[in-house]
Amino acid sequence: MHRFKKPCLALLLAAVFCSGVYCGTHWSAWKAELPGETTQEPPSLSHGEKPGMLPSVPDTPETAVRFAPPETAPFTAAPAPALAAAKEEPAAGSSPVSEPAGALLVPEAAESAASPHVPTDQAAGAAPSPNPRSARADLTRAAAAMPFSSSRSSFSLHKMGGDTEPALLIVGGIQGDEPGGFSAAALIASHYTIRKGSVWVVPDLNFASILERGRGLFGDMNRKFAALDPKDPEYGIVMQIKKVLLDERVSLVLNLHDGSGFYRPTWEDALRNPKRWGQSVIIDQERIEAPRFNQLYETARTVEAEVNQALIDPVHRYHIHNTLTAQGNEEMAKTLSYFAVCNGKPAFGVEASKEFSTEYRAYYHLTVIEAFMRQMGIEFERDFDLTPKSVLAALNSNLKVAAYDNRWMLPLDDIRPTVNMLPFKKNAAPDIRASKPLLTLVPDKGQPTWRIAYGNRTLTKVNPEFMDFDDSLDSVEMLLDGKPYKVRMGDIVTVKDSFLVKSNPGFRVNAIGAQKDKNGSEADVAIAHKDFMPRYSLDKDGTTYRVELYRGKAFAGMVLVRFGESGPIANDAVPLTATSGPETELGF
Repeated sequence: MHRFKKPCLALLLAAVFCSGVYCGTHWSAWKAELPGETTQEPPSLSHGEKPGMLPSVPDTPETAVRFAPPETAPFTAAPAPALAAAKEEPAAGSSPVSEPAGALLVPEAAESAASPHVPTDQAAGAAPSPNPRSARADLTRAAAAMPFSSSRSSFSLHKMGGDTEPALLIVGGIQGDEPGGFSAAALIASHYTIRKGSVWVVPDLNFASILERGRGLFGDMNRKFAALDPKDPEYGIVMQIKKVLLDERVSLVLNLHDGSGFYRPTWEDALRNPKRWGQSVIIDQERIEAPRFNQLYETARTVEAEVNQALIDPVHRYHIHNTLTAQGNEEMAKTLSYFAVCNGKPAFGVEASKEFSTEYRAYYHLTVIEAFMRQMGIEFERDFDLTPKSVLAALNSNLKVAAYDNRWMLPLDDIRPTVNMLPFKKNAAPDIRASKPLLTLVPDKGQPTWRIAYGNRTLTKVNPEFMDFDDSLDSVEMLLDGKPYKVRMGDIVTVKDSFLVKSNPGFRVNAIGAQKDKNGSEADVAIAHKDFMPRYSLDKDGTTYRVELYRGKAFAGMVLVRFGESGPIANDAVPLTATSGPETELGF
């Protein structure tokens, strides 16, 4: 996986990929302007933005992203290696979030941005601030400008399977209020293994819109593929996804959406009629000039027949919706799918109904995707059963974020609504690592808090404590239920009765919420579950606590101690939920 960022060659990309070409007939090939080619520029189409869909944006948004050469490694969540035991005994607990090839998922910081001056009263010898709350708010505002803003966000590309074979490209999240589509794409990226063939997944194309739970922060991104002003805040993202679409290895494109009601070719009732979009496979025309899958209608009909054998209820039946785009459908001519079609790429919109909860939408999306994969000869495995209940469990499993080379790590499956005094490095953006797509840390608007977001859901709020960091300590010696282990920073260890952190010269230990300090440190002190005040636990079950190490006033890292039997804590899965957003009659 790799992350697309801001290019320094935005003007060059503009010349290369910005084409306002209208594909006049279904046999035409929409050729983007590439180096060495000359094309006649056809009439441009309007952006298709709707009134009332443009919230206020920064005066000078960063508009472009930098394209990096594709990596071949698929996204995989970090494996769970055992802790290194001093007596080669296996230790209980889970691993920190590591950074295997293709696993980093984080909105990019501004490229080579200088760190702003951050006022602080924590520096050695500094006079105390007369208003600590105000000082912390100033620190947060300064840091919030660094790691993320919606106008300079980027998307992730996960390459799975063989890199030389024709690839299925799956795009989710072009509209942020459609969680079924981007949740299904994220599950493909994190819970599937491709045994034969090639699958490319972009689960978060419009990540800023996903985080804001809206259709589009700067208008509908799915109406920006026919013509787009280079000054548009999303110009860079659109140009980069066009480059992915035009890659010669991409042989079929699926654009995932959640649509209103249930599409029916003829009127049945207000929820089931030709103006609805849910439960449909969208084609722009019946056929195109392409090496494979050029019969769009026949391909869609095969998928339709297979999916309709896996319906939870017969009323959920899928239908093919041909928008006849080339015959004058100006709105559909602006879409990602039609851009692909006009460049000789078989492309299909896939719509699950907004009448369903997110796990049901994702279930149907996955059913359709798997049908397409079988048509393409792609062989795959997933680590969950394909049922809505199992989809929900997969969406809410293995949620972790880490920062600063695992100096701290947070498990999120049962996280409290607020995490207080979490160490943040002064003058540096948190380099967040996430165990799954759609998971990140962003500053709260106008607040001193940050939030850990998973798609368009907030899992917890974080109150940061800005301080200096010390990176000299990578691990600590601990006794877990009396057995010695070497524990890395960011590890979660599970104990049944008690633990003890052995002293390190120059470092002090602070077990957050325990009251057993010895000479200002809780090193060399046996600490049991009963010694902690439950309100200081990270999890709502009151079992997981932070054990932090400091060198002077500098934060050196933390270990998480979880009391109980070995293994994850069971928690009640909370479903992802959609929020209403602007939707036109034209659906996706």
